[in-house]
Amino acid sequence: MKFVIEHLSKSFEKKVVLKDIDFTFEEGKIYGLLGRNGAGKTTLFNCLNRDIKTDGGNFYIDTDGVRREVTAEDIGYVLSTPTVPEFLTGREFLKFFMDINEKSIKNPKSLDEYFDYMSIEPDDRDKLLKDYSHGMKNKMQMLINIIAQPNILLLDEPLTSLDVVVAEEMKQILRSLKGNRITIFSTHIMDLALDLCDEIVLLHHGELEVVEKTDLDSREFKDRIIAALREGEDE
Repeated sequence: MKFVIEHLSKSFEKKVVLKDIDFTFEEGKIYGLLGRNGAGKTTLFNCLNRDIKTDGGNFYIDTDGVRREVTAEDIGYVLSTPTVPEFLTGREFLKFFMDINEKSIKNPKSLDEYFDYMSIEPDDRDKLLKDYSHGMKNKMQMLINIIAQPNILLLDEPLTSLDVVVAEEMKQILRSLKGNRITIFSTHIMDLALDLCDEIVLLHHGELEVVEKTDLDSREFKDRIIAALREGEDE
């Protein structure tokens, strides 16, 4: 399976954010989408999720040479700031999600098995989501995407504000899940992208560019990325 983007563009008034993007993402990889704050990473995700309309271009899924349109079920989107129904408990939210998606969930597990998988303690499962920490809300947001098993998982800076333990747990989960999907991980933190991702893709000047991961510990390699991201800072 491949996720193909062709000539995608988006501007806001006179500011060009995405410029004629052409790129192909392949199944089984975690892609690090690296860019400065304000480079357009979230705009790209919102276009792919159809939360905002593109100005031009298209994107589709290619399976063994057969093209098809991307559906809502194909895309999972984890926001940097978790959005969960805070008036529900963790258990109520998870049960509600599983009930409304009953026909599409493959090999469903029990609620407590899912909580165990995400290392959410038994005492926290029946608490209101409004009383969850940022990291726990993020885990719940990630969990429903794991259950839904989308073909394409968009992660918008999901680990930036998490503590070290939760961030490591999330990275291990993402590595274990990458085999049968395309994961695109947006971040402005270079070391995080290098640690987690199979491919590094720069978003700058409104375009996507692959950076070969030849020597991750090389100062020259990191300097090349920093220099590329600095280009156009004042534009």
